[in-house]
Amino acid sequence: MSSPATELVRLLTVRGETLAVAESLTGGLVAAEITGVPGASRVFRGSITAYATELKHRLLGVDATLLAQRGAVDPQVAAQMAAGVRTALGADWGIATTGVAGPDPQDGKPVGTVFVAVDGPLNARSGSAAGGKVEALRLNGGRAEIRMESVRSVLAVLLEQLAGEQTGNERAQDTERNGGF
Repeated sequence: MSSPATELVRLLTVRGETLAVAESLTGGLVAAEITGVPGASRVFRGSITAYATELKHRLLGVDATLLAQRGAVDPQVAAQMAAGVRTALGADWGIATTGVAGPDPQDGKPVGTVFVAVDGPLNARSGSAAGGKVEALRLNGGRAEIRMESVRSVLAVLLEQLAGEQTGNERAQDTERNGGF
């Protein structure tokens, strides 16, 4: 069976779409996982590792007030990171990771608190973001395990979004073939 990154590169290649990554706690591991796949250059636009909180605002456009009030480990921050990297790097899809890998809590959040986000293109039928999703994780283990599980999780969330969108498109096409019923 192929890895999630391999499947992601394959799906995006078939769809003719691109991907950009914003990372905090994973420190470039998501980008490394994707670029380890042969042919990734067809779909991968690049990444921004915004480890420092102020870089999330300056490079990714995360709202400064949100960062000041809630800190970097927050679902809205993750969503804005994904949207920001998508815009900054001109990609169809943006994904993001933010959280606490340890060894100490951060911004009042315990070790293992992670948020992963996906931001995708507008759905032509509904006019809403087809791929807008944030997932909250509570991970166990040491620093390395938390970071690697964050990588696996953000790739899985994007794969789910792509698969769900594909299934929706297939249903729409099937409905059109059957006279709209």
